[in-house]
Amino acid sequence: MDEDEVLNYRYDTQLLIDGKDLSEDDIKDYIENNFVGDCLLVVGDSELIKIHYHTNEPWKVLEYCSTLGEIYDIVVEDMFRQSKGLQG
Repeated sequence: MDEDEVLNYRYDTQLLIDGKDLSEDDIKDYIENNFVGDCLLVVGDSELIKIHYHTNEPWKVLEYCSTLGEIYDIVVEDMFRQSKGLQG
């Protein structure tokens, strides 16, 4: 990454939600309307959803997702550190 490039959102946030009657569209709409970020992906079915989102407040996304079912395979990577060639 060039020094001129600026990351607007620091954390690459990924997780799985295991639940019942999950809706990709409802989850996507909620995240878009309640959290600031970009590169949102919400894919899956009524029992398992994968979330990928760039945000500065990953804990808010995790808190919301935990209300929908069990969350696991949680990854929060600091893209600022990565852009400087540092771990994590």
